[in-house]
Amino acid sequence: MRHSFHIPVLGLGYSVDTPLKVAKFGISSVVSIVDDELLERMREHHCIKNNIPFHAITVYEQDHRAKRTTAYLNLLNMLVIQQLSELKKQDFLPGTDLSRYFQLLPDDSDLKVRYKNMLQADEKVKIQLVELLKEEIKPGNIDVNIMSKVDKANYTTDKTYTGDDFTDAIAAMRGFAESSLSAAVVISAGLNPRLYAYMERCSSFYPTNGKSNKQIILKVSDYRSAIIQAKMLAKRGLWVTEFRIESGLNCGGHAFATDGLLIGPILEEFKTNRSALLEEIFSIYKAACTTKGIMMDNIPDQQITYQGGVGTSDEHKFLLNHYELNAAGWGSPFLLVPEATNVDEDTLTALVTAEETDFYISNSSPLGVLFNNFSKSSAEDLRRSRIEKGRPGSPCKKKYLCTNTEFTSLPICTASREYQHLKLAELDALNLAAAAKKAQFELITEKVCLCEGLCASVYLKNGLLKPRESKAVSICPGPNLAFFSGKYTLATMIDHIYGRVDLLSGVNRPNLFVNELNLYIKYLKKDLASQCQGLSDKKAKYFNKFSAQLQQGIDYYKRLLPELKDQQQSLYLQMEHQLLEAEAALEGLMISLRQVAL
Repeated sequence: MRHSFHIPVLGLGYSVDTPLKVAKFGISSVVSIVDDELLERMREHHCIKNNIPFHAITVYEQDHRAKRTTAYLNLLNMLVIQQLSELKKQDFLPGTDLSRYFQLLPDDSDLKVRYKNMLQADEKVKIQLVELLKEEIKPGNIDVNIMSKVDKANYTTDKTYTGDDFTDAIAAMRGFAESSLSAAVVISAGLNPRLYAYMERCSSFYPTNGKSNKQIILKVSDYRSAIIQAKMLAKRGLWVTEFRIESGLNCGGHAFATDGLLIGPILEEFKTNRSALLEEIFSIYKAACTTKGIMMDNIPDQQITYQGGVGTSDEHKFLLNHYELNAAGWGSPFLLVPEATNVDEDTLTALVTAEETDFYISNSSPLGVLFNNFSKSSAEDLRRSRIEKGRPGSPCKKKYLCTNTEFTSLPICTASREYQHLKLAELDALNLAAAAKKAQFELITEKVCLCEGLCASVYLKNGLLKPRESKAVSICPGPNLAFFSGKYTLATMIDHIYGRVDLLSGVNRPNLFVNELNLYIKYLKKDLASQCQGLSDKKAKYFNKFSAQLQQGIDYYKRLLPELKDQQQSLYLQMEHQLLEAEAALEGLMISLRQVAL
């Protein structure tokens, strides 16, 4: 690994071709492979851009979703290999990609030191050092993401089920497995036993000469979910090469809130149990491999990384050093880096000028999972406009998130005009009081089309929008983006990560641990406020457990403060004060809870 950070998946389109922009510099990134139509259009775009013949894969071809995925990933792989080949032909001159490759590296990396030594060497020695450095150049990973929950069943035109092998997630997995990439699939959004069963059938996940061509990364929010899923995979002879821990709320995209478990204690649990976890999973994995005729004597490599709300070089270094992590993900800040991601100009301007209150946790995802939303997005403007015109909901064209069968035999999407019309008619028939009806109306109409909204920006930026296609952009940055306010070059953002510049100088921003804590307290407060009809025993127990785990997190951070003191005295004092404020706010909520419970 050349860098100590990676760029996580960013929506559907925002990082769909990020590898073409950063992999040649040794930077790993993640591509969403949920939307095969997007992949096909981007394949055509990059084929034309690179003078490569393009042969369309139509929806009428058998297994078109998997074939499109394979074709796009193969194209990315081929183009990155070409980029590396061209880069190695360059000389170490100012402004060349060859020089940038080494300049972007962290200052303490051995390769960066060798690069600096080469620059200072005499000409005879320099010739030898140049060739040795070029041999060390390796691309960043082109990893892919599959949300296990986005696994819609598909039907033929006569409504015949196409079978389990052709559901969305499994077709995407097959497309990845059959591609030329040597990379990892990031599995997010929880368990999908059907997907795991299919992966067991994919030979590319099994080691040849001790190494697998395809690897598995589990994105998890806590230790328990990590070990449960890893064991399930190990029993099938599938090895998890990385646990990618993500904050429950202090992240972009869909948010999977824990029951008050904070990221500090979660990371501590992984650190404490890392060796035991590795050995336990390996014993299961080895037994499964033996039954398949695969001999495994040595424990494969297994990494642990974190992503969510990291905003400063000090935080980055602390996470890596204190929790012994292999890397940290930086996602949302790269939305402000046009060189790396696909954000159209209007949305980019809105992000740059946004305030903290413009970023919020919503119920707008049709998946029924919390979703990080941006109030100034054009998709939100369109959603509100449709409500005002008396036509809430969106036309449902792509149908990736069709999961609801309340009113129809085949699943439809809760953001669709069809569903919201039926649901609102049902609401009218209930004859609720005005306040209750208004609350239910807002809940129903809050859902927004993500299939089109999360692709619109990449089409706008690259001039690919078709006639009559929606221009409304959905974007899902994490709350941490509120503290960044500029358009940055790739070099500037990387310099910020490694502490060579400070983009947040003078910005009043809480430490990432405190920021997540405050997000959870706000989340608890909102949930508690919704219990206006009184608390059931089950809900009361949930709130008590939630608040107790938040308090345990606060106590943990108090014990951690001396470790932070080594960074900056001012940071230490600020966090100490913010923890006391958060603790007081939590106590206030518990008083309210006891009053509601009476």
